[in-house]
This record gives sequence, structure tokens and C-alpha cells, in this order.
Amino acid sequence: MVRIDYAPWGINSLHTHPRATEILTVIEGSLEVGFVTSNPENRHITKILKKGDVFVFPVGLIHYQRNIGYGNVVAIAALSIFGSKPDINTDLLAKAFQVDKSVVWQLQTKF
Repeated sequence: MVRIDYAPWGINSLHTHPRATEILTVIEGSLEVGFVTSNPENRHITKILKKGDVFVFPVGLIHYQRNIGYGNVVAIAALSIFGSKPDINTDLLAKAFQVDKSVVWQLQTKF
């Protein structure tokens, strides 16, 4: 999980997560989000999110977020890495996310 703070008109530019779905929740402000579908349509899907809204970016698709206002935006995002096969080393995940190994084990059992 990560907290993302967007300055007015700030952008998290186009990027992908080849092996993970991303879920994003807006905590404060309004955020434009979008992604591009796969071939053959290559459709641009976009939505304006407000406080409390949640959006899922499908695995592997190009996506972005953009603050469309004059105030700051705060969002929380998470990736679906805990269900990978084979599992990512528990020690590595615990250190990367600064949590106890028991938290990692608990998350891995849910996926």
C-alpha cells in the first residue's frame, strides 16, 4: 500500500504494473483516473473520483491519475502482489512494507 499526495494539477503519469492489479481509494479531493484497454479497441476509459470513491486498474494496462483541481488530493493505492505464484519471500515483503512477518503471512492466506 502507498499514500499518494497530488499537488494541484499533479499527475501520476502513464505507467503499467505487468503482474498486478491496482486498487486506488481517494481520501481527499477529486482525481481524474484513466486507463487504455488492450487491442483491438484501445479504448480510453476515464472517470472523475471524489472522496471515498474506489477504482481498480486491471493488470497490465497503461493507466494514470491526475489532480484536476486547485486543492491537494490524497489517495491510497495497493497492488495485488500477495497472491503471486510462487510466493514472494516473506522476509522481503516484511522489510519492503515495514511490517511484521505475521502480517505478511496473514495477507498471503487471503489470496
